[in-house]
Amino acid sequence: MKQLISLEVNGDRHEIAVEPDATLLEVLRDHLGLLGTKQGCDSGGCGCCTVHIGDRAVYSCMKYALSAQHQKITTIEGLGADGKLDAVQDAFVREGAVQCGYCTCGMIMTAKQLLHDDPHPDEDAIRHGIAGNLCRCTGYHKIVEAIRTAARD
Repeated sequence: MKQLISLEVNGDRHEIAVEPDATLLEVLRDHLGLLGTKQGCDSGGCGCCTVHIGDRAVYSCMKYALSAQHQKITTIEGLGADGKLDAVQDAFVREGAVQCGYCTCGMIMTAKQLLHDDPHPDEDAIRHGIAGNLCRCTGYHKIVEAIRTAARD
């Protein structure tokens, strides 16, 4: 039986009827049309569904939508302002770290968390910080460079 929940996503409040076992990923994509949050492994192993709840990066495929009520949720669509990219998004574009793009949104959300926790990470800290996100297109070099660029900027 569906339950009515209230979610704050990217600054907007939404009232949505969901099944009790609906994941936050399902609600973001299927109910709110926020397609930047990608569906990958559905087991918390790839990171392409990463969003922020409060100031923490989480895998939305592993979070029930019901448990996200009354919390501030930010997706890739919620970054940036006034039509301008967020600094991390901009660095990924400038450094060519987008490749096929499937992992990019989750990688950026994870990088935002990393830079929040450590504004000036070295390469080892960056690689450790993004270890929960998989990219099948690269050796991560451009992604690491993009995060270093964002930290410098």
